[in-house]
Order: sequence, then structure tokens, then C-alpha cells
Amino acid sequence: MLYLVPTPIGNLEDITLRALRVLREVVLIACEDTRTSGHLLSHHNVDTPTTPYHEHNEREKTPELLARMRAGHDMALITDAGSPGISDPGFYLARACWEEDIEVQALPGPTALIPALTASALPSDRFVFEGFLPKKKGRQTRLRDLATEPRTLVLYESPHRLLRTLDDLREHLGDDRQAAVARELTKTYEEIERGTLSEVRSYFGGYTKVRGECVIVVHGAS
Repeated sequence: MLYLVPTPIGNLEDITLRALRVLREVVLIACEDTRTSGHLLSHHNVDTPTTPYHEHNEREKTPELLARMRAGHDMALITDAGSPGISDPGFYLARACWEEDIEVQALPGPTALIPALTASALPSDRFVFEGFLPKKKGRQTRLRDLATEPRTLVLYESPHRLLRTLDDLREHLGDDRQAAVARELTKTYEEIERGTLSEVRSYFGGYTKVRGECVIVVHGAS
């Protein structure tokens, strides 16, 4: 069996009792980064062996993991933060397991998009999660499509591309569209800035350097 186990996005206390039990019981934990995961596992006294599994080795590593699971070994997949498969490795291995009739269980747990959405004070009854926008090819087309999307938009962005993305959103959606940017969620310096796209862009433009992964929430088109 494969367990997809969410891990904290910042605060190490944000992990379920079930997740810790599973991580202790499986024979191997596949990690996006074994060094990052090692800090979490050590903090919670989990000594299960780990192996690296990320976007650069998943195609080569998957057959090895499938063979171990077919032999009856339960395994877990974790990423650096959040739920596997949500803008992180997970989809490829989960699909391969189903194709091999290996059971997959996804545990509930931390993810950045839901706290950002619910704290944004923007409509949350209907929303669309876009993950990361394309960096180059297809970016303008995606932005044009989002300009007329009536549901609340939720996007992920890295700190060093935040201002560029806010500028692109202003260009395609308008300066006055209501928005919120959440960064460093669950961490000591958690921050959520709300206002129009223009106001939010101006606020973060005053930073010498934006730090921490960001979630952008934007009101849907009228």
C-alpha cells in the first residue's frame, strides 16, 4: 500500500496523530528532500528509513518503489510541506500504483491553499485552484482565461516571482480586483495582506526582499 501523508507547511505541530502512526509503521518513506524531511521526522521521533523521491528522479525511482509494494511492503510518500500531489510530487506515483492494483490511501492534513482562502475574506463557496502559473509558455493565455473566471482564484507563487505575478494579474484582471496574499503561513512571521491588486502590489513592492512561499487569492470576475 502507498500512503500519501501531508506534512506541516511551517509549524511542526500541524501533523495528525494518524500521520505520525503511519510514518512509524511503514517500511520506507519516500521524501521530496530527505534533509528537509529529516528535521520533521527527528522532531517527532520517527526513525523509519527514507529515500529521495522528487520530480527529477520519479520516473527512474518509481519501478523500484512499485516492486517493494508488490512484495507486500507498505510505504509512505511525503513532500517538503503540504499534501503530496498538490503542486508537489505524488501524482505520478499514485497513478502508477493504481495501474498496478496497489492500494493508495491519501491522509487528510496540511495544505497552504485552504488556510489562505478561508482567511482572505473572499468568497470561498466556489473557487478554482490554479497552482503555479506557467513561467513562460502559455502564461499569457492562462491569464486571459482567468480574467473572466467567476470563481475565486487561488494561486501559488514563489517569493522572488510574487511582484511579477501581481503585475500580470493587474494587467489582465484590473487594478481594482479584490485580492489577498498570504505568506509564511503557520510560521512565526505569518502575514496576510488584503486589498485591491494595486494595493497589495504596492505593499509588497515596499519590501527589500519578499521571503516565504506565497498564496495569492483573487476575487472572481463579476
